[in-house]
Amino acid sequence: MDVKIEPSWKETLKQEFTKPYFLQIVAFLKAEKMSGKTIYPPGNLIFNAFNTTPFDQVKVVLLGQDPYHGPGQAHGLSFSVSNGVPPPPSLINIFKELHQDTGVPIPQHGNLTHWAQQGVLLLNASLTVRANEPMSHSKIGWADFTNAVIEKVSARKEHIVFLLWGKFAQEKQSLIDETKHLVLKAAHPSPLSAHAGFFGCRHFSKTNEYLVGNRIDPIDWKL
Repeated sequence: MDVKIEPSWKETLKQEFTKPYFLQIVAFLKAEKMSGKTIYPPGNLIFNAFNTTPFDQVKVVLLGQDPYHGPGQAHGLSFSVSNGVPPPPSLINIFKELHQDTGVPIPQHGNLTHWAQQGVLLLNASLTVRANEPMSHSKIGWADFTNAVIEKVSARKEHIVFLLWGKFAQEKQSLIDETKHLVLKAAHPSPLSAHAGFFGCRHFSKTNEYLVGNRIDPIDWKL
């Protein structure tokens, strides 16, 4: 199967694309489409995070759980929405913390492509979802694939910042070699939990302090 994914990722992940679990993902998605299900994001954007942030350029990994399941929201970058789509509550809270932490103005849109283009891998643990059914594709094999992504970034790179927000993301900590990377953990930015440790975490400034300390260009968080 030919996966349309950026060349440095294709090389890094080539063994994954032939494994049984990945072939099962492909078969499952084809069956969903055949049965008339609407799947987000659109097929050409499923690997958007990888195509926008080549493996060679990754500096930060921001792990989300599941793509947005409403019309027009998901475009393959965790927490991000397409232009013209109102930012969801978790993203609004991310922007509030960004503003409090760094003074960056709260953006007028929720498209995080500018972050991705600078090396922030906006990775969801599941890369697809059925319309209006959150977590509907969380058990089809995507976790095997995205765990492999995290492991390969950890093994093959140095001085990456991993942002793990919420219990689900923090369960991935064991995949990361903390002797050569920085792991920053906080509560999830959802309105249900943001006051339990996301607000005030200062992860944006801490990320840049770490990058600069390792002679890596910081992220321009302004959108």
